[in-house]
Amino acid sequence: MNWRRLNGQKIDLPIKEAVQQTILRERAAGHRLKVCIGSDSQVRGKVVEFATVIVFLREKKGGFMFISNSKERAGMSLRERMIMEVAKSIEVAYALCDLLDEHNVELEVHADINTDPHFQSNTALKEAMGYILGMGFVFKAKPDAFASSSCADKVV
Repeated sequence: MNWRRLNGQKIDLPIKEAVQQTILRERAAGHRLKVCIGSDSQVRGKVVEFATVIVFLREKKGGFMFISNSKERAGMSLRERMIMEVAKSIEVAYALCDLLDEHNVELEVHADINTDPHFQSNTALKEAMGYILGMGFVFKAKPDAFASSSCADKVV
């Protein structure tokens, strides 16, 4: 995955190293961090565009994010797309969880799935929740899943 900052600046380091440097820099500045990881997607013609974000929240001091965009073939069902979003978030969370544990940084995985059964995305809720919780991560769905429904949604 290729990563960048919101301003478009490319992150050249492997993502784990970039996150570690970020944690050390933010701690040195006196900030307490929480990390939220989420993904969102949009169908554009014959392609599904995905955005995955790592959101760094500074306690009472705002936040910032790292962004990765990718594309897949279109033609998947909404349920498949929702699970693919969750899989992309889990992949990043799994790659970073040891590092975050080592630095005592709280981690949440956010899914852009509605808890209201009247919405189509709800069809993937149980699977996504089971997948995330089964991996041992804290799970958040809409309306609490801002990393996916607000942050990733803006950069997909």
